[in-house]
Amino acid sequence: MKSTDKKQAFNPYLPSWEYIPDGEPYVFENRVYVYGSHDFYNGYVFCMGDYVCWSAPVDDLGNWRYEGVIYPKTADPLNHEGKMCLYAPDVTKGPDGRYYLYYVLDKVSIVSVAVSDTPAGKYEFYGYVHYKDGTRLGEKEGDEPQFDPAVLTEEDKIYLYTGFCGRGDKSRTGAMATVLDKDMLTIIEEPVFIAPGCEYSEGTDFEGHAFFEAPSIRKIGNMYYFVYSSEVMHELCYATSKHPTKDFKYGGVIVSNCDLHIDTYKEADRPVAYGANNHGGMVQIKNEWYIFYHRHTNGTWYSRQGCAEKITFQVDGSISQVEITSCGLNNGPLKGEGEYPAYIACHLFTDKPAMYIGEPKCPKVMQDGRDGDEEIGYIGNIEDTATAGFKYFKCHNMKQISVTVRGYANGCFEVRTQLDGPVLATIPVEFSNVWETYTAPFSISDGVYSIYLTYRGKGNASLKSFTLETS
Repeated sequence: MKSTDKKQAFNPYLPSWEYIPDGEPYVFENRVYVYGSHDFYNGYVFCMGDYVCWSAPVDDLGNWRYEGVIYPKTADPLNHEGKMCLYAPDVTKGPDGRYYLYYVLDKVSIVSVAVSDTPAGKYEFYGYVHYKDGTRLGEKEGDEPQFDPAVLTEEDKIYLYTGFCGRGDKSRTGAMATVLDKDMLTIIEEPVFIAPGCEYSEGTDFEGHAFFEAPSIRKIGNMYYFVYSSEVMHELCYATSKHPTKDFKYGGVIVSNCDLHIDTYKEADRPVAYGANNHGGMVQIKNEWYIFYHRHTNGTWYSRQGCAEKITFQVDGSISQVEITSCGLNNGPLKGEGEYPAYIACHLFTDKPAMYIGEPKCPKVMQDGRDGDEEIGYIGNIEDTATAGFKYFKCHNMKQISVTVRGYANGCFEVRTQLDGPVLATIPVEFSNVWETYTAPFSISDGVYSIYLTYRGKGNASLKSFTLETS
């Protein structure tokens, strides 16, 4: 495929009908592989599906390939009936060159491991992490429950990071690090705590951003970066140390799935998307670094989709918080022409700010059909003042803009290029039970822009797409 034929990369980076949160990205053999849990569209709990894998060439990040089911939930001996869910996993390449999948089932507090000869499996059950006497980690007296394993291989040592610390639960201390032998299962250094939960963070540099869940670990140069979801849930924070099991110092927020704290285009405390829990990891793809995270769709916590943003390391090793965008893996803005699906909106909100998903009148990314149906997503539940924002587009010779809409709605869509900027176009829309396209003149000077579409009027609309048209 010629470089000019490459697909643009969007957020979410997978098809709109796929729901893979908790993404841990790795580059193996010039492909990016993403391992995560598996939500369903219209799911009623987290992580209802088997583990699946997607991958993309490192030089074509808009071209993702489905690798299929790499590990079914019934493969674990404790779950032959499939009554337990597979929570967020991680993968590492062991000293023997094989690939090891670490995970926790939802009703037990131990760490399971599966193994494969190739990055995309299939994986086969391998065993449970255990002490030298055979006692499983999480079941020894004094052990805290295991959750959300992250894993890093260094020569013949494997570093395992786990933990979950809910607010008000003093029985959970913080994130744990455990060292395993080269067999990938046997503990050679017992768990130690590396980052406090919120019940034990007072007076530390983690206070206000204490560990909640979602450990992820990377070594960059001589520094270990521990990424995790904080007590406020919507943000991924990081801590650093030159040692894998001690002396971690809080670093800051990398990304928030409601864009809180960002003050470049709005007030720092203003959310512009409906956030909730978050989970992801960092990866270097060619010469660029990215943070993978997830967003929430369908107005619930249980239908999450993977997104990614480019990050930059400062000279001192720190990471500045990045904006959420529609063009995360694209290595630059999207083309300012052509039709774009509405589901790539990075901002969704109304005139009533809300940090967490679940507001009954909030616009939401949704789809027709059931989970597994390859139906293109759209934004539904659009009522008066609902806004969808898309970032960024490199525009040239812009002449008009169109929206494709359906629903019992009678009003208009206002078009802006800044969050609270002037209205630059108004597109009237009418009641329709089928998708209809409406157009208005739209002239802006050449440059890189956001596109904000705000509905004003009566009823409830759905937005399928918008089209930028040039001369």
